[in-house]
Amino acid sequence: MPRPKESFDETFACEFYTPEELLDPERMYTIGEIARLLQGLEPDAEVDEGTEAVIVDWAVPWVMINAEDLVIAEPPTEEDPGYYGLRED
Repeated sequence: MPRPKESFDETFACEFYTPEELLDPERMYTIGEIARLLQGLEPDAEVDEGTEAVIVDWAVPWVMINAEDLVIAEPPTEEDPGYYGLRED
């Protein structure tokens, strides 16, 4: 249920990293790894399944919004996820 703004002690700007700020130009990342980076975690940080589902939900739109700055690679196998990285211009 919505709450009045004044019921919160503090609010923060809703700012996201740019692809250049977030990703190493020499690496490719899965959506799960990007999700962790967006949360300020290491790409291989252990998170529980519920947390991973939530942060991946945030990462998918970020990838879509930043698609023109990214490249995607085919998964190594059909069981593996796709990988994303910075586009080189």
